[in-house]
Amino acid sequence: QLTPSSFLRIGQLSNVDLNEDIHELETEVPRQRPNEIPHNEKLLSLKYESLDYDNSENQLFLEEERRINHAAFRTVEIKRWVICAMIGILTGLVACFIDIAVENLAGLKYRVVKDNIDKFTAKGGLSFSLLLWATLNASVVMVGSLIVAFIEPVAAGSGIPQIKCYLNGVKIPHVVRLKTLVIKVCGVILSVVGGLAVGKEGPMIHSGSVIAAGISQGRSTSLKRDFKIFEYFRRDTEKRDFVSAGAAAGVSAAFGAPVGGVLFSLEEGASFWNQFLTWRIFFASMISTFTLNSVLSVYHGNAWDLSSPGLINFGRFDSEKMGYTIQEIPIFIFMGVVGGILGALFNALNYWLTMFRIRYIHRPCLQVVEAMLVAAVTATVGFVMIYCSRDCQPIQGSSVAYPLQLFCADGEYNSMATAFFNTPEKSVVNLFHDPPGSYNPMTLGMFTLMYFFLACWTYGLTVSAGVFIPSLLIGAAWGRLFGISLSYLTKGSIWADPGKYALMGAAAQLGGIVRMTLSLTVIMMEATGNVTYGFPIMLVLMTAKIVGDYFVEGLYDMHIQLQSVPFLHWEAPVTSHSLTAREVMSTPVTCLRRIERVGTVVDILSDTSSNHNGFPVVESNPDTTQVAGLRGLILRSQLIVLLKHKVFVERANLSLVQRRLKLKDFRDAYPRFPPIQSIHVSQDERECMIDLSEFMNPSPYTVPQEASLPRVFKLFRALGLRHLVVVDNRNEVVGMVTRKDLARYRLGKEGLEELSLAQT
Repeated sequence: QLTPSSFLRIGQLSNVDLNEDIHELETEVPRQRPNEIPHNEKLLSLKYESLDYDNSENQLFLEEERRINHAAFRTVEIKRWVICAMIGILTGLVACFIDIAVENLAGLKYRVVKDNIDKFTAKGGLSFSLLLWATLNASVVMVGSLIVAFIEPVAAGSGIPQIKCYLNGVKIPHVVRLKTLVIKVCGVILSVVGGLAVGKEGPMIHSGSVIAAGISQGRSTSLKRDFKIFEYFRRDTEKRDFVSAGAAAGVSAAFGAPVGGVLFSLEEGASFWNQFLTWRIFFASMISTFTLNSVLSVYHGNAWDLSSPGLINFGRFDSEKMGYTIQEIPIFIFMGVVGGILGALFNALNYWLTMFRIRYIHRPCLQVVEAMLVAAVTATVGFVMIYCSRDCQPIQGSSVAYPLQLFCADGEYNSMATAFFNTPEKSVVNLFHDPPGSYNPMTLGMFTLMYFFLACWTYGLTVSAGVFIPSLLIGAAWGRLFGISLSYLTKGSIWADPGKYALMGAAAQLGGIVRMTLSLTVIMMEATGNVTYGFPIMLVLMTAKIVGDYFVEGLYDMHIQLQSVPFLHWEAPVTSHSLTAREVMSTPVTCLRRIERVGTVVDILSDTSSNHNGFPVVESNPDTTQVAGLRGLILRSQLIVLLKHKVFVERANLSLVQRRLKLKDFRDAYPRFPPIQSIHVSQDERECMIDLSEFMNPSPYTVPQEASLPRVFKLFRALGLRHLVVVDNRNEVVGMVTRKDLARYRLGKEGLEELSLAQT
């Protein structure tokens, strides 16, 4: 029912570009862009490949490992630590750059608008100030959206779903490129300065991952430079471990929470975990938060006082003034329930909005227009709310950066303006720490309502921006409102401090939207610098997660599902024991013989309909009595390198003895192996034979065809496989299990569902 042309543009809509060779396609097919793209969330996309987490233990690999002595092994280990330190330092510096740029640009914008408003309040004509504010916002966001939509669509959003997929083992095109990093950083600065309801914390995680992937490979394809260092790490296994360190360093730079960063990598990302890795990741996180701290301290002029560990600093919560008592625990649990319900509402609204965007707003120009519209609307809403608010507070003793007087008496400022007329990070800190009585309940209620819809509309725009801070801000506003109403009810008793409830509300709202438990508890504890709140924060987050999961899944998982990524969760679906490997596997399998004609190999690789990446190698005896048993597994990328270097049997027999291929030749081609079309094989060469014995992996993982789905799933997920060969009792290949075969099965409302596969 779906024509191929309607799928042509689908690469742009799901924030992930199709591979590099889309440019060849585009020239042949006339540009037909449909107005509506049919999109079905019950699909799995076939355009995502898996990462090879499993090392191919062929003869070359074993020879190299035998050659490495103890000293060489130690240098490799030292290099790993050096890379982790570099990841930490660079991530911290990028965070500093973002912070300083946002502070200066946003400060400039707010000063201009404030002077303008003060001028026009005196003599009338405030509509001009509104126009100025909206135009400034829209133009800044336009630039930020243009670079994302037209240069690198992967940089849109917070990047956490993409990094989750990468660490899960899905290769998302362009996700860890240098170009993506540059666009991401510029885009974040522009969208925060442009006054959108976004934070700069989420994208730090993506930026850290890109930095990690770049450093650990020791070269950049975007810059076409190869620095000839760290060549040993050029394979998916190592790269992916470093990317999880980068993600952790990003979290710790964003929140000043190194332990939270490690736990984030553990909870959201890494599928394979060992203790050495934990220790290295923790090291990278510590270095990153320390770098940020020292640079920002120097920038703020007090070089020896390390007081800003993260991009967002919630300020210190005093445990003496703000302890909690046992009777407040039910109140906290109730707040968790509210957070879960509001979070589920947020996610459901965002789900429908994203479906609408995928179907109708799939052209880059439309995406830019939508981003500008949101920016202008955000400014207008803020202005109207400030204009209509009659909530005046005395200026002295308050720490407002840009106090707007508007219609208040002299020496007073408009307290709605502190919420809207500020970067979201500052507003969160104000809501946590302003003394009781700084906010009118009406102000807070209106602000929560408005900001909820604005933040929901903003997430998923084509700008790079995170959802962490807006969620915290919404939660802090309704939490503070809750605290104020409690103190009304209890006649202003001492324990009902609004700041404490603002913190719990923020935790509840964020937990209800993103559904992280462990890492979020630790991040909140580290960011507030207070361990006393560990237990209530944990209770609130658990309640929010349980309540939210009852309605709809978390925001990141939802976006992964909307992009049809074959994501493998921790466990197989609960009711899937009845399925066996025979029903799950893909058949028929394209096998190669151990000594195969070159022409056959080229034809198999060029066949676009199958497009397999792993081929079982079987015994090549012409004798029919012997069973064609499984001998090994060879990857497409290895075959391509063999063809490129023309490693044929006939050439070896001739006098021109070529040098033997080394692992280095395979590493140099990683990660972008040339497509088969670019390799020229002449007619004579097609008749040659190619011997795969020393390049294939002689011991691939196999399962018998009677194995149940949970068993297959466990093996596949825990070892990070890309191909799992299914054999019968005579060791003959009967099928192949790949990521898509396992990700197809999901637990739906009615039980086990099987998703269909689509080419796009």
